[in-house]
Amino acid sequence: MTHSIQVRVNGVSREQQVEARLLLVHFLRDACGLTGTHVGCETGICGACTVLVDGRAVKSCTMLAVQADGAEVTTIEGLARTGSLHPVQESFWECHGLQCGYCTPGMIMASVQILERHPHPTRAQIVEGIKGNLCRCTGYAHIIDAIERAAGLMASASSAGGV
Repeated sequence: MTHSIQVRVNGVSREQQVEARLLLVHFLRDACGLTGTHVGCETGICGACTVLVDGRAVKSCTMLAVQADGAEVTTIEGLARTGSLHPVQESFWECHGLQCGYCTPGMIMASVQILERHPHPTRAQIVEGIKGNLCRCTGYAHIIDAIERAAGLMASASSAGGV
C-alpha cells in the first residue's frame, strides 16, 4: 500500500507516493537522489544516516518516510549555501575531522544540532552531542576540534551579521 507524502528536502518541495514501510534514508537516497546520507547499521546505532527533520537531528534509518510527511528535511547536501560550505563542513575539512568519510555526513549533521543548542559548547557538551555517531577511523579528537572551530566561526559570523 502506498501513501502520498509532501516533504521539503533541502528547501525543495517533493510530493511522492511511497510504500508505508519505506525508511526515510531510502527515500532520500533512492527517490530524491541524495546519496550523501549514508546507510550504515540500519539499526540507529552508528548515526551515519543522521539528517535534520524540522531542525532536529534524526537517524533516518529509524524513521519511516511517511513520518516525515509535512516536515522540512535537511541533508548534508543542503547545508552549503550560496556556493560556500557550512562552517561545520569547512571545519571538518580544516581540522581533519574525517578519514574514510563514511560517518562524516551524519557526524556533521549531529554537529549542526549541537551548535544550535550550544553556540559556545564545552568539549564535554560536544562529546555528549556526538555520542550517537560512531567513527571507526579518527579517534574523535579532530572531530571535537572541528566542532569547536565551527562554533568560533559561527560566533564570528553572527557578530558580523552573517550565518
